[in-house]
Amino acid sequence: MRILIAEDDPVMLRAIATRLTNDGYEIATVADGQEALKMFEEFNPDLIITDILMPYTSGLELIGVVKSNLLKKIPILVLSAYGQENTVLEAFDLGADDFLTKPFNPLELSTRVKRLLKKISND
Repeated sequence: MRILIAEDDPVMLRAIATRLTNDGYEIATVADGQEALKMFEEFNPDLIITDILMPYTSGLELIGVVKSNLLKKIPILVLSAYGQENTVLEAFDLGADDFLTKPFNPLELSTRVKRLLKKISND
């Protein structure tokens, strides 16, 4: 399974990528929303993990583009900093499937990723 991670914090990006690589997933990482949109087309991910606040293109814009593509049903896990509840609600309105508040437990990340990927394989 292929996962695209869009996160502008290099430490957080590396931590997520390492965890999910160790879980056996193929990972592509980008540091901004503009690169995420390009990689979405090139990498063809099964799941996207995105921060909301990123340079150039926000996570919300990324969610809107991905969810408007009716040919691909790709689950999106949103990462948000504490205190961004209204933005998270907006992400859900755009079609996000789940969210994690930063900082989070790496085991919880693995569990949520596994659940979202299982959900698409059952559809």
